[in-house]
Amino acid sequence: MFYYLFTNLTPYYSVFNLFKYITVRSFFAFLTGFIICILISPVIIRFIKSRQFVQTIRDDGPQTHKIKKDTPTMGGIIILISLIVSSLLWAQMNKFVLWSNFVVLYLGVLGFVDDYLKVIKKHSKGVSVAQKIFFQLILSVAICIFLYINPNNFLYQNRLHIPYLKETFIFIGTGYFLLVILVLLGSSNGVNLTDGLDGLAIGNLIFVSITYAILSYVAGNFRLATYLKLIYVPGAGELTVFLSSMAGVGLGFLWYNCYPATIFMGDTGSLFLGGVIGLIAVFIHQELLLIIAGGIFVAEVVSVMLQVGYYKRTKKRIFLMSPLHHHFELKGWPETKVTVRFWIISIILSMITLASLKIR
Repeated sequence: MFYYLFTNLTPYYSVFNLFKYITVRSFFAFLTGFIICILISPVIIRFIKSRQFVQTIRDDGPQTHKIKKDTPTMGGIIILISLIVSSLLWAQMNKFVLWSNFVVLYLGVLGFVDDYLKVIKKHSKGVSVAQKIFFQLILSVAICIFLYINPNNFLYQNRLHIPYLKETFIFIGTGYFLLVILVLLGSSNGVNLTDGLDGLAIGNLIFVSITYAILSYVAGNFRLATYLKLIYVPGAGELTVFLSSMAGVGLGFLWYNCYPATIFMGDTGSLFLGGVIGLIAVFIHQELLLIIAGGIFVAEVVSVMLQVGYYKRTKKRIFLMSPLHHHFELKGWPETKVTVRFWIISIILSMITLASLKIR
């Protein structure tokens, strides 16, 4: 909105020319997202508390979590509102930003229904795993059809970019669309599984958002993309504004979600936050880098898969409990130590990811 308003005002007041720059609008998107989140959180938290929409705690989980049973959940509503408003205010509404906001709404509604059934209707399982995957698959297939009809770059359609190697691509044909589906499902459910400790998921999301904001800026800038041997994706620079907004909103939400949390995001937030990161990785053709940047989320998913698979075969457990963060809790690590150490690892992984810009 502001992009178009200030563009029209530029002929009259040259100062508004500043807002043509993605970097300037990204800064304001970050700040706007943070401020909106900080301002609306107390209001929504009070409303959720008054309706007794509180978190249900696993009986087989760490006993230290019992004290969280009356903590309000469904805080993803705060993130969703703040993110959409701030991104619409500062980003240019191209296909990438529109699709990103659509994914936020689609998966946000799916997560909200899940939380609604569990928290309000007291259905212990909410939306079943099969139903979640079904609706995520519908979204993923829709995105695949869109990419098939409107490829971001004809030259690299159906090619997998190998990071850290100079202009190395693997042609995988229609298998690329299977990769897109795996990335979207994996990233969405990875954040969902990570959302088990105060501040853990949103903290890691902030680092991943900033990392992909930088990658999107480079991908959308012809000179930088050419110089750094990255795939040039026209229009992808606007995703920098969107992701900056996400980072700002995440920081604002962390203000209330840090230990001891006064609000949990619930599936309302975790499903769309992971899904939109996966979508952006696909848009800028940096799918494999998401394994590194989102290494914490990958580890959480893998820990659950290994635990379930190994237990079915041997009736024994690899970890004391999965997802992985609970394993360290049961080993005696305080919750805050697990969270901060996972953040530290995430920061290191983000730096390794950004190193791919020069190591090739």
